[in-house]
Amino acid sequence: MMENILRPLYQERASHKNTLGIIIIEKTQHSVPVTDTFDTVLFVVVKNADQPLSIKHYEYEHKKTSLYTVDETKLREWLLLGSNRRVVEWILNGKVVFDRNEYLLDLKNELVAFPPQERKLKMGIEFGKLIRRYLEGRAFFETKQYLDAYNHVIHALHHLARLAIIENGLHPEVTVWNQVKQIEPQIYKLYQEIVASDETIDKRLELLFLASEFLIHSRAKTGGSHLLDVLATKEGTWLFGEIVNHPELQIYSVDLEAVLSFLIEKQMIAVEKVETKGPGIYHRKYYAIR
Repeated sequence: MMENILRPLYQERASHKNTLGIIIIEKTQHSVPVTDTFDTVLFVVVKNADQPLSIKHYEYEHKKTSLYTVDETKLREWLLLGSNRRVVEWILNGKVVFDRNEYLLDLKNELVAFPPQERKLKMGIEFGKLIRRYLEGRAFFETKQYLDAYNHVIHALHHLARLAIIENGLHPEVTVWNQVKQIEPQIYKLYQEIVASDETIDKRLELLFLASEFLIHSRAKTGGSHLLDVLATKEGTWLFGEIVNHPELQIYSVDLEAVLSFLIEKQMIAVEKVETKGPGIYHRKYYAIR
């Protein structure tokens, strides 16, 4: 019934040669976060568009529908960066009502397969976010700014959870903690302890930093693997400007320096000092230790 009512909305778009696929996602009792406050979402993928993303809202029979039109480049960006986590669920679990040349089927198979190189890249991105949040949280904690420290630590744990899910060959979903409870109960328990503990906030943070140290440091090899692979593609050393401008590393954005410092501390990246014209001033150059 719902599909019949919405058919005029998507049939016209299905006739456009630019349209690659259309999915309908219905709200259920367990999927409210997936459709926000809407009863249904229509998700239209197009090859090219003047706007990378267009969203329109409709109403029918006292129900609300959101129509997303997204171009392929923006969709790929979302899937790579995890910046719109609902999209993975839409593609995997939504109802396909139009699929040109099995575009959506191929995309779904690609998501399920989760190729190792793509997995490594996504682990690197999550690891970068994790390290930056963790280091900033620890810095706030050391200066007794406990609420700011707590905020950063919660975010760090979230990125740790997402990293663990990706390590296990899965895509993080909207309900990340349900996934982590099955895959990495130790991380789930850590999250519960900081959120639900009766201890004072400073004591909770102190215990969490002690407990999370091992969980984070033990992931240095997998989390840093992508960055180390890129550094290993070049003979000799890298200036930081060369690293930050490398096409594969630009997606790390503001997290790159934090990851680099962390991997230096773990003795996975080495620093070489090169003299400048200024007496006693040196360039810092980097290379991966293999």
